[in-house]
Amino acid sequence: MNTQEVIKLADDIVFAHTGKHLDNLQEAILKGVWQGQKYSKISEDFHCSEGHIKDVSSALWTLLSKVLGEEINKSNFRATIERLKLSILSSNDFFAKDFFTHDFTQINHINFSGDTSHPSKASNSMSQETEHRQDACATIKKREDLREMPNLNTCFDRVSELTTLQQWILEENTRVISILGMIGIGKTSLAVQLIPQIKPQFDYVIWRSLRHSPPLQLTLHNLLNFLSNEPSRVPSSSPTSSLTETRSRFLETLQIKRCLFICDDLETLYSSGQLAGTYQPEYANHHRFFREIAESSHQSCFILMSREKPRDISRLESENEPVKTLPLKGLDNVEEILREKALKSDENSLKFFQAYQGNPLWLKIVTTMIQDLFDGNVSDLLTDDSLFLGDLEPLLQKQFNRLSPSEKELMITISQEIPPMSLPKIKEKLPFSSSELLKIMQSLERRFFLEKVRECDKNLFTISPVFKELLKSQHNP
Repeated sequence: MNTQEVIKLADDIVFAHTGKHLDNLQEAILKGVWQGQKYSKISEDFHCSEGHIKDVSSALWTLLSKVLGEEINKSNFRATIERLKLSILSSNDFFAKDFFTHDFTQINHINFSGDTSHPSKASNSMSQETEHRQDACATIKKREDLREMPNLNTCFDRVSELTTLQQWILEENTRVISILGMIGIGKTSLAVQLIPQIKPQFDYVIWRSLRHSPPLQLTLHNLLNFLSNEPSRVPSSSPTSSLTETRSRFLETLQIKRCLFICDDLETLYSSGQLAGTYQPEYANHHRFFREIAESSHQSCFILMSREKPRDISRLESENEPVKTLPLKGLDNVEEILREKALKSDENSLKFFQAYQGNPLWLKIVTTMIQDLFDGNVSDLLTDDSLFLGDLEPLLQKQFNRLSPSEKELMITISQEIPPMSLPKIKEKLPFSSSELLKIMQSLERRFFLEKVRECDKNLFTISPVFKELLKSQHNP
């Protein structure tokens, strides 16, 4: 019995019981266990922690145990599957032939040594089961639109964040959630990990990237037509409907059907060269739309992912409102990332990498360079006091270029100071009024460019070391 056959069998079992197929990580676990690998090896191959592998494995063994009616674990998985195969093969030729297309919905009630004197009855039963599974697959496919969701193989431990999101969505019925953070911090990866854990609680799950978003009217029109594939009290949308009518129909749909919408790259709706959260003219109507989603009573949830905090959300957010924000911080386990890249770390090298603030993308770029140029020897890079940017530089420059002129001026001023700056000192160096300066600082904070440091009961301000390095060579005298 080869690995693909094992995965196919396990996938059939899980699908019949849950209506969901195995995800990439679950398949990797079963494949590794079948081949006799340790969890540490599986985690290394899949680029995530051993603890995360153990947690996913435990849930998978519990599910398989429930379906098969006996305890399944890492130690007995191979023996159990081989015994199940022999049981099926010894039943009759029909089941043996169709073993890997068999529907295991009633697996605990199937008599594998059943009566072979009525092949037509068995054939009819098998046909009905196969048809039932095809209908289930069609239903699942119809209710999910994840074509724009990235296929990410690397996962990082975000257990706390995932737990928080599940609580907000499933227990507190939060209508709008913003997952925010600097480029590369892991917003999309977190949402990809979240979906398999909560999608059974929703009628529809839809992922959209707003990077090339059409006008709101067309977006809602397409969503309404997708949501109205099955009979309901909500009619499909017409392209000739007004935006007000389409918004009203969409909100009515959210009251009838429980939908999960994931909207990535929200920042692309905003204008470059303006303060954070300023919509481009053609997307200005999103402001009212998101406000209506947050304020209307419905059972659906919108997850918005952005590199800057939307002004709409800032105004609506409070403890009593069904609107939440999750700002993502860098990963704490920098050492684990270095081990995955086969880099040796000591106190000096850890201090060097901590300057990249646990940002997975930034660390990936830097560690790849160290592997390419120095064969993984970090100490060769520590002779220079400067941070290495390399391929990270154009990404940072692109983000900096989106700032307003006043934001750039403030960033350059702070980059020239080594210690964090107090507000009075910033005022001394810049020609802005107090009101204008506070708006600029708030905008930079919403973009995750400005960092607060608490010292001697006072708030001081600085920027990340990587942006200091970017601006140092360009603007320092």
